[in-house]
Amino acid sequence: MTPAIIFGFFNISGGEIFIIMIVVFLIFGPDKIPEIARWVGKGMGEIKRATSDIRDEISRETEDLKAGADKLKEELTIENPLKKNPAAKSNQTNASESKPEKQGPDRKKADPHL
Repeated sequence: MTPAIIFGFFNISGGEIFIIMIVVFLIFGPDKIPEIARWVGKGMGEIKRATSDIRDEISRETEDLKAGADKLKEELTIENPLKKNPAAKSNQTNASESKPEKQGPDRKKADPHL
């Protein structure tokens, strides 16, 4: 995380950063500033490592879930041969659609305007 992102997040301008640095210098003195900078740097490094570990764990878990979903999908496809062979399914539906309807004298056509 760069300082520009941090200061942009808190909406701090260059003049305000300068005033904060003077206050830190006056409160802690020139001897403590390098120690404070090291402490802040170590803290930021640990935060980066923690977020990286969390991101890696999430990606591993999602990969496991995707693998399980793919395996389940494959098992369902094997159990249902119509899903595996869509041509057989389309032939079956075409055969049922091609049957002529009975249009005898006792059967009236539906009026589309009703």
